[in-house]
Amino acid sequence: MEAMTQDEARRQAHYEKMTQTPVPKLVTTLAIPTIISMMVSAIYNMADTFFVSQLGTSAVGAVGIVFSLMAIIQAVGFTLGMGSGTIVSLHLGAKEDDKATCAASTGFFTAIVMGLLLTIFGSIFVVPLMRLLGATETILPYARDYGQYILLAAPIMCASFVMNNIFRCEGKSVLGMLGIGTGGILNIILDPIFIFGLGLGTAGAAIATALSQTVSFIILLILFLKGKSDVRLRITKVSKKLKTYIDIITTGMPTLCRQGLASLASVALNVNAAIYGDAAVAAMSIVGRLMFFMFSAMLGFGQGFQPVAGFNYGAKKYGRVHEATRFTILVGTVVMAVFSLVIFIFSPQILMAFRKDDAVVIELGSFALRAQCLVMPFCGVTTTANMALQSTGQSGRATFLALCRQGVFFLPLILILPRFCGVLGVQLAQPLADACTMAASIPFLVAFMRRLKVMNVQEGENLCKE
Repeated sequence: MEAMTQDEARRQAHYEKMTQTPVPKLVTTLAIPTIISMMVSAIYNMADTFFVSQLGTSAVGAVGIVFSLMAIIQAVGFTLGMGSGTIVSLHLGAKEDDKATCAASTGFFTAIVMGLLLTIFGSIFVVPLMRLLGATETILPYARDYGQYILLAAPIMCASFVMNNIFRCEGKSVLGMLGIGTGGILNIILDPIFIFGLGLGTAGAAIATALSQTVSFIILLILFLKGKSDVRLRITKVSKKLKTYIDIITTGMPTLCRQGLASLASVALNVNAAIYGDAAVAAMSIVGRLMFFMFSAMLGFGQGFQPVAGFNYGAKKYGRVHEATRFTILVGTVVMAVFSLVIFIFSPQILMAFRKDDAVVIELGSFALRAQCLVMPFCGVTTTANMALQSTGQSGRATFLALCRQGVFFLPLILILPRFCGVLGVQLAQPLADACTMAASIPFLVAFMRRLKVMNVQEGENLCKE
């Protein structure tokens, strides 16, 4: 009984922290660990690209091909993680702990099953899969060696994404950072050992990633088993109701669209870049990793904002949600502008660090990178709008916005522009898609903010009547 009382006291203290701490302080406090974990993940992605790039242009092209595969795995993990995590956050805000545990358990074990299916079918068809993702005949051997080990790690990667998102949506992003961050640092250390020390080449980079992801999974699982989360992962709590799965997938649908389309967009980019040779594929692969590194800062800050929005929305504290949204847009826009300016200035030097002996890669990559930097500050608005709608359960609107960047705008642009502009169309497709997404996001964001104001007034009137 005493243990139950202590547990309830701990949860009440966490509830008060999430609903009473000043919003700027709370968002920043939760965002710092997620920014660190996202930046570490982005750094080890760049480390893979950097070390593999020493093996040649075709090898670094393989990194871009397998990035599409990893985007598929992430789409599954993040969809189940964001779906179950958002539901957990809303239930904890409403003090419905049993429902939160059910959502967490269902998301976790479903991720393992889905990951196993990816491993089985992906391993059987690994060669045609790599070709489908855009590998040329010269890139294919490297992509196959890389991809087969990534596929083996799919179940633990999917499950890790779920656990990390649950911690983050609970407002315990430090714990998620411990798992993801440790794995990322280990990956950076193991890359040169396996690639060069053991002479495994691109397969070594994949093995290093698989081992690092396993370590992340073990750390996160131990934290759950030790009761560091407000929910438990129990197979007996996995829902037998179809509605639970529909709710998780529906809530995670914006993430599925965002991640799934990222994979599809990456394939389309690789296929169109391959027309201009391995150097074009390598250049766009490097630019993609660099932009992911920069975008990870905004993504991390937004992930610090999401539990604040979801928890307080569930607790009917709509004024705090409004304040958190404004604060995240402002800080995100400023940070992205500063990052963009620095990278814009030093674009050629940054590309030279990866392929200093390939002038074509440097020329193509520098222009694409600078074009992307011009629109990257828009992410402050687009990312916050999408995350605000998703974390407050408005999956329909959030899903549409998630479809915009890589789907509604990018796919048509990458298919049409190269036909008229050649390789310039490949370079400009993503920046133009980002500008269009910004324009599409503003009306949704304005409507959301107005609705929060109305709901806040109504809730205040209801409290006065009581």
